[in-house]
Amino acid sequence: MSGKYYYLWLIVALFVLYSVNACRSGSDNAEQMPETVSYNFNIRPILSDKCFKCHGPDATHREAGLRLDLPDSAFKALKDNPSAHALVPGNPLQSEVFRRVSTKDTAEQMPPASSNLKKLNPYEVSLIEKWIKQGAKYEKHWAFVPPKSYSIPQVKNTAWPKNQIDNFVLQKLEQNDIEPNPEADKERLLKRVALDLTGLPPSLQMMDGFLADKSPNAYEKIVDQLMASPQYGEKMTLHWLDVARYADSHGYQDDNYRSQWPWRDWVIHAFNENLPYDKFITWQLAGDQIPNATKEQLLATGFNRNHKITEEGGVIDEEYRVSYVTDRTNTFGKAMLGVTLECAHCHDHKYDPFSQKEYYEVFAFFNSVKEVGIESVVGGPETYAKKPLMQISNDDVKKILTFINKQDTDKLIVSIMTDSTKMRPTYILKRGNYDAHGVEVQPGTPASILPFTSDYPKNRLGLAEWLFNKKNPLAARVFVNQVWQEFFGKGIVKSSGDFGMQGDLPSHPELLDWLSVDFRDHGWNIKRLVKRIVMSATYRQSAVATPEKLKNDPDNTLLARGPRGRLPAEFVRDLVLASSGLLNRNIGGPSVNPYQPPGLWENATSGRGQLASYKQVHGPNLYRRGMYTLIKRTVPPASLGIFDASNRDQCEVKRLRTNTPLQALVMLNDPTVLESARVLAAKLLQESSQPKDKIVKAFRLIMCRHPQEKELAILTAYYQDELKSMKKIDAAKLLTVGEYPVPANLDKVRLAAMMKVVDAMYNLEEAITKT
Repeated sequence: MSGKYYYLWLIVALFVLYSVNACRSGSDNAEQMPETVSYNFNIRPILSDKCFKCHGPDATHREAGLRLDLPDSAFKALKDNPSAHALVPGNPLQSEVFRRVSTKDTAEQMPPASSNLKKLNPYEVSLIEKWIKQGAKYEKHWAFVPPKSYSIPQVKNTAWPKNQIDNFVLQKLEQNDIEPNPEADKERLLKRVALDLTGLPPSLQMMDGFLADKSPNAYEKIVDQLMASPQYGEKMTLHWLDVARYADSHGYQDDNYRSQWPWRDWVIHAFNENLPYDKFITWQLAGDQIPNATKEQLLATGFNRNHKITEEGGVIDEEYRVSYVTDRTNTFGKAMLGVTLECAHCHDHKYDPFSQKEYYEVFAFFNSVKEVGIESVVGGPETYAKKPLMQISNDDVKKILTFINKQDTDKLIVSIMTDSTKMRPTYILKRGNYDAHGVEVQPGTPASILPFTSDYPKNRLGLAEWLFNKKNPLAARVFVNQVWQEFFGKGIVKSSGDFGMQGDLPSHPELLDWLSVDFRDHGWNIKRLVKRIVMSATYRQSAVATPEKLKNDPDNTLLARGPRGRLPAEFVRDLVLASSGLLNRNIGGPSVNPYQPPGLWENATSGRGQLASYKQVHGPNLYRRGMYTLIKRTVPPASLGIFDASNRDQCEVKRLRTNTPLQALVMLNDPTVLESARVLAAKLLQESSQPKDKIVKAFRLIMCRHPQEKELAILTAYYQDELKSMKKIDAAKLLTVGEYPVPANLDKVRLAAMMKVVDAMYNLEEAITKT
């Protein structure tokens, strides 16, 4: 064969091979084509990504007068061509949408190249074609339809499920020919559930007891024990502090101290007492409007006063008062409805069916608070809370608010909610400007979620009743999803703050609905929901990710393996302190200032108020849990921020998760980590045991499992090497870190060598990772 024909043959062969592969690819997609194409789960995501920019809810950018998000608009004759229709149910060839997305003619192809949107791939075109053939049926957005209780799916592997959650998960795994992982070994499972339920590692006693317990319900006994501990309330509260944008300062330039911590004590108490979710939210939204409201219910309303408040002279009072109301409105939308309501502050929502009028109808519920935009400039204790406020006396703490950790006799005040006797009129604010009043509106809610009828009182208590109406599609779903996120690292709806049109679709919609209905119909019982999740086989799986599973499901969307991820910032600190024995387990009370690099506050402050300079605490308060670290909004705690803690400027229902070199530097250099390593090393050296046994104990305290022989050999050799190479002067310098006293009777070189071994363990990835 001549060279010319050889290359021609090669080109033909490659073309044929490409065509075969393309056909195979097409046939694979065809195999995945759903039997019934759903608008919500198959079509709307395509239209949202490729079409709604020009043919969606945003009237200012709409082309050709065509809206594809509404069936009436999509089915009617086209404005520019009355003889044509965007969609003709049952007939793709007469539907302009199908013709335009499938044509090769670039002059007619949609989306046009000028839009910078990617054109539809063959599978997406086929989905649209099949959807039109099946009638082009529109559906109300899935999240705005009340959840229903699905029947428990039947599965082939009937031995695997522990409860109903597993049937839903396993059904999808079996549909994708994926096997779930076996249950994690007892040591890793205990570490996981202890951290998830208390934010703290298990004690050696708990580890030994669980390993020795061979009874069928050994794991359930541990779960019950952990959920009964007061640390359970602390763990559950941390997420809610992000949601509630809790901080210890007012924000803005002066950023002075605020004494809102009694509200945090209440949240811990509420979770430990298992206050039903409907009451938990109702008290925070409208505790002051409950007939004969108790001081506890009034304190709960501090939720709505956690926003930033200015103390700076020269500001426009009404501008800032409106900003406070705006914050409360946006927080309600994100925290309790899981929607981006704030997008309708200046104009109708561009993607979700929320008008600007409806935004200000929700705004009206929060607009009559007896507050001003600027109450006073920076001063003494009288400014630590802003009116309306509540004083908490020592007598209150003894008799009523017994959960408050008040350790002194000073006057204690907290900001709460109280409305004026006369409702303040609410207007649509043109383009969101505080002084550009449009038409007046009355309290109400988005009709697309659930209309606000005359049956409800037109106040925040009525808003809470509306929220927990059985027909409300979002209240249960949103909270269940947030709780799921706490245990699996992401929600069943990944975009936990956006259940709207642009949010992610649920990975297991039937499971989310079933859990939501079950949660609602069993009295909004939070502990019951939590226990159901952690008792499931889905949760108890090994976190080992095989190459095949990483390839087929890299994000673990199908839940074929257990959850794995780095601990939240505050729990990184807690693990270090708890494993060393330094942790101060005192529940509640004022926030504290632990170690911090010098000069941070002083370089970012107006120089006025109690928080003008950083005053570090001493003694036991140095070793409090991370959630009690004082948060100054303009300069949040550096070591926590590096591990992605919220700065609490606004409501946050999901933290970012990053991996940066700065995190390694914190673990290597933070005084808390180094001091904990020193203290644990000293305790080990004071025990009459061999170095190898001491290292095993330290490993168990930090990693929560026994070391493998190879691991133990490496750590023991490291200790011996440090003993030989460590100089006394270097040892003495190393041991100066931290304020906790160094035992005088210990050999400094041995102590420094063991300290370095413990510090090495703290710096292993596994130490601060839930596996």
